[in-house]
Amino acid sequence: MRCFFVEFQCQLGKAYQVAAEIAAREIASEIYSVSGQYDLLVKFYVEDAVDIGHFVAENLHTIEGVQRTHTVLTFKAF
Repeated sequence: MRCFFVEFQCQLGKAYQVAAEIAAREIASEIYSVSGQYDLLVKFYVEDAVDIGHFVAENLHTIEGVQRTHTVLTFKAF
């Protein structure tokens, strides 16, 4: 399994709607509301064979209210 994080910038007033849709899709490990440039920080795990770019494009960019995403890949846990 590979772990990665996605930061979401949502349309104004849509952050909770976006978070609820991510939760409903049951694809995220953890979902956080955050301050700063982005509205949400979401942790995902996918099988090694899954292409993360396609996963993000097909499962996250299709959510209404998502304005922009930033994907952070992880390499090793300590």
